[in-house]
Amino acid sequence: MSVKVKRLAVFCVIIAGVFFGTAAGVFFAVVHDLPQIRSLEDFSPSATTRVYSSDNAVIAELFVEKRDPVRIDDIPAYLVDALVSTEDRNFYRHSGIDLKGIARAFVRDVFSMEFKEGGSTLTQQLAKTLFLTSQKNLLRKIREAVLAFQIERRYTKREILEFYLNQIYFGSGAYGVKAAARVFFNKNLDDLTLAECALIAGMPKSPSRYSPLVNKKLAIWRRNVVLGQMLKNGKISRSRYDEAVREPLELASQDGKANPAGYFTEYIRSSLEDAVGVQRLYRGGLSVYTTLSWKLQQAAQAAVCSGLSELEARMAANGLTSTPQAALVSLDVRTGGVLAMTGGRDFQKSPFNRATSAIRQPGSAFKPVLYACALSHGFTQATTVLNTPVTFPGPRRGTWWTPENFSKDYSGEMTLRRALVHSENIPAVRVINKIGPASVARFAARLGITSPMSPYLSLALGTSGVSLIELTGAYAVFPRHGIFIKPYGVSRIVDRHNRLLWQARPVLSIALSPEDAAIMTDMLQGVIRSGTGRAAQGLPCPVAGKTGTTDQFRDALFIGFSRDVAAGVWAGTDDYTTLGPGETGARAALPIWRRFMKKVLDNKPCKGFDIPEGMVREAVDPVTGKPKSRERGGVLMLFKKGTQPGS
Repeated sequence: MSVKVKRLAVFCVIIAGVFFGTAAGVFFAVVHDLPQIRSLEDFSPSATTRVYSSDNAVIAELFVEKRDPVRIDDIPAYLVDALVSTEDRNFYRHSGIDLKGIARAFVRDVFSMEFKEGGSTLTQQLAKTLFLTSQKNLLRKIREAVLAFQIERRYTKREILEFYLNQIYFGSGAYGVKAAARVFFNKNLDDLTLAECALIAGMPKSPSRYSPLVNKKLAIWRRNVVLGQMLKNGKISRSRYDEAVREPLELASQDGKANPAGYFTEYIRSSLEDAVGVQRLYRGGLSVYTTLSWKLQQAAQAAVCSGLSELEARMAANGLTSTPQAALVSLDVRTGGVLAMTGGRDFQKSPFNRATSAIRQPGSAFKPVLYACALSHGFTQATTVLNTPVTFPGPRRGTWWTPENFSKDYSGEMTLRRALVHSENIPAVRVINKIGPASVARFAARLGITSPMSPYLSLALGTSGVSLIELTGAYAVFPRHGIFIKPYGVSRIVDRHNRLLWQARPVLSIALSPEDAAIMTDMLQGVIRSGTGRAAQGLPCPVAGKTGTTDQFRDALFIGFSRDVAAGVWAGTDDYTTLGPGETGARAALPIWRRFMKKVLDNKPCKGFDIPEGMVREAVDPVTGKPKSRERGGVLMLFKKGTQPGS
């Protein structure tokens, strides 16, 4: 053998050694601390995790058991077939890892430039649920695959299915198939129809999204997808498929005592799972301390129920049959923590959280965002804008748009403050035309509004949908001196030995100057004193806020704040039908807000809003923007020193 060949051989051996050594090292690093798969049949939670309010009330218990485990022989074959057909069609052929499925998922991830496609087998899902966190990264997928392989070596396919079907979460507090059958249909497992089995089997992929209690149409669509997979895989005949897809969805009655903190508990659930892992959260006997005030949560629920009863009566008098809903969210101005959250009338009947997940047009409640942006561009509240009819080019070539005032008043020149106080549309559109819709959209993001903003002139009138918690968080910036804090609900988590596991680290950013924040607060106080928010008068402490109403009275909002607490209220219907004539934000939402804020402010020491140094108040004509004494009708307005009229 020549010297060159020997050298090449030695080089190849070295390279191979490095490669396999590295691979072995990586593999050891991944698997060395994996939990041991010993006896899944004896695997059970050791303690219940309790969730506490800031005033130390137990608002929820999180657990895996407290359910009825069931043997695989007692689970309908249709339910097993539906689950396997939908979640893991190669379940009986793989050894815990479906290489084809992983390859498909990898290709989708590459094309989407994200790590989001699952590709997990039922065994991998079981391993993740029992032993791992819900984080999506390559390391977790490798650990998940190793655990799945170990499970497959120890247990039969039927045993794995039994573990899975007793372990998985189906939404609405239902863990395991027997609980799901009871929660959604109030039936024993052997009484379920094929269609009902398919609906249950379709839910683990996204329990909240496909819950029939949240969205019946989407749940039926998902059920039919599952039935289609069963037909494709030869588990049911065409005639059984046709019969099942035509079966009406009849759910169990959800009447019962509502959980006042149900919406909040679901709001924080995913962040808790990410913080400590599913296994530890539901089995670890942890104590979760939240920002929620139990006293204010009860006040929020009572205010929403009372306001909805009044609204429903008015709708009935107008011959309207849609069921109104309402949401309320309240934030601690100082910390950004959620103080109260009500996502609807009754969590048990409808767990969809309208405070966090409903993206609805805010109408004129968006105008403070626009005017705050204008202040950052050099406007003052005495800057005048024409309130006269005007036509603008539409978003598409050859189209035109003529905005109208709700009041039908076109009185000529007026100040920015007066335009906001009386919620006139045309001045708002003229302002956004000057500073640019894209600029306003970017500014909204600085205030924490992450929902997509359409950069058109109509954005000034609140035509881009936002969530209630986003908009309330944006308003909280004003009494917080221009600082945005992302709303959050969990303050800390400790284990059963009272050792700290996780603590909140609020996300802060500067959204606007303290001076502009103070000016916006001053303008919004004007809305309460003499504008669309007059019904909020009479509270024991100074407040500020703004109404919002969308076309045909589909949405009604009021967002406002005191020095220490911000709160937002939305009222509307889930099917986007009208609330009825005259159901503005001032009539449908503001009474709910006022009832809640009265509870917030009663028996509390009152302080006015902070004003930064170097600011002045001047009496100004609200129409012309020129100096005018209060005796002659002038209005006191706040300015940065040197920007007031006549300076």
